[in-house]
Amino acid sequence: MNKLYYLSTCSSCKKIINSWKLNKSIKLIDIKKNPINSKGLEAVYAISKNYEDIFNKRALLFREVKKETKNINENTYKELILKHYSFLKRPILIIGNKLFIGNSKQMVLKAKIELDKL
Repeated sequence: MNKLYYLSTCSSCKKIINSWKLNKSIKLIDIKKNPINSKGLEAVYAISKNYEDIFNKRALLFREVKKETKNINENTYKELILKHYSFLKRPILIIGNKLFIGNSKQMVLKAKIELDKL
């Protein structure tokens, strides 16, 4: 299933989503209202093969975690993402077995090209 994990209160997410042509095959998931669960996270991880790639290091809560935690590893990233929605990088678009993570111009363009094929 094609999915888009996003934050409805994030202006960057809104801008990106408005620039894409989303059709009904994309399931929209607002991570604030419906935080990613273990099953959803495992599906993203199965494609990315790395929790750090899907972790939002800009999250305000991460500043506190860095102070308290000396060794941040893959398991720590996974636990934090499941603990609070703000630790998930966004948006995350899954189309088939392709994964588009974050809001860089290059990633947004690649995702747009893939969405236009649907």
